[in-house]
Amino acid sequence: MNEPAVILGLALLGSVFHTASLEAQALPASALLPRSRVVVEHRRAATATFVPQPAVMLPMIEQGLTNLLQKSTAREAWLSLITTQDVVGLKVFTAPGPTAGTRPAVVEAVVRSLLGAGLAPGQIIVWDKNEFDLRLAGYFELGARHGIRVAGSADAGYDPQVAYEKPLLGRLIWGDLEFGQHQDGAGRRSHLSRLITQEMTKIICITPLLNHNLVGVSGQLYGLAMGSVDNTLRFESDSTRLAEVVPEIVAEHFYDRYLFGIVDALIAQYQGEARQLLHYSSVLNELWFSRDPVALDVLAIEELERQRQAARLPGTKPALDLYQNASLLELGTGDLRQIEVIRVSDRNPR
Repeated sequence: MNEPAVILGLALLGSVFHTASLEAQALPASALLPRSRVVVEHRRAATATFVPQPAVMLPMIEQGLTNLLQKSTAREAWLSLITTQDVVGLKVFTAPGPTAGTRPAVVEAVVRSLLGAGLAPGQIIVWDKNEFDLRLAGYFELGARHGIRVAGSADAGYDPQVAYEKPLLGRLIWGDLEFGQHQDGAGRRSHLSRLITQEMTKIICITPLLNHNLVGVSGQLYGLAMGSVDNTLRFESDSTRLAEVVPEIVAEHFYDRYLFGIVDALIAQYQGEARQLLHYSSVLNELWFSRDPVALDVLAIEELERQRQAARLPGTKPALDLYQNASLLELGTGDLRQIEVIRVSDRNPR
């Protein structure tokens, strides 16, 4: 795609769910008022040669949290969301490794802040789909340092009583709950992990700013849905299927437990998906915070497209059906004009 086409794609993304500019102009002013807030925390010293700096992470996390929730202290902010009896799951994305996936230094700062607010170590779970990926990314060492649990949703087993059902037959693999079964309906359900149905009461999703070839970004909605259920091969090769099932899984099983999301935008990787490709990456030194997962994802898609344009790479056609469907299910807003972005940096502290 040439450069004018990329610019056009970004312009269209700004009115995600409007088919024509005249229609958008005809909307009443009240319809364009911000519906969601995103706080962007920027620190020039957040990374050094692509490595997150732990001393900077905790202040970034706590200032982002207090700005998002408009509280004076991090403890006050946390206790407006959780009680000390909650079990909080920190959902990470680890398949690309510790540099391109969710960075352990960011998660460790969240853990330290939660502990500082009075949550017991045993009530914090850092999780992703597979323990193997968590281990390679360094999360088990993090867990040992703080006495918290690190777990894979697939390794914890799936709940036979709780499932997302779709009349689309899957190719079951070892580890799926219904693998080897032949009863009517086998392969048409995606069961939730027991980790989610039986152990966690609240969830915070921490995702990298990393492209995904089918849905634009390996973000909040995709990571949460596909990291939580089995029998996903029937969805993951088709963007149209993902656009339907990802928002439905989140709406059915996570809407009331999702506290807020963090985008680890210390580094933006705009090519490569599950592979670490630092030569297709830009250092942003940012963390994004919002209670709206849709807003975080569409902002991430826009930023990744901007980085591709800056690198003079061919643009991509943004895959926005998933986010339109999520908006229709009232998971958040995908219209950039209805997202208030509050930028805070060490040059412009609030």
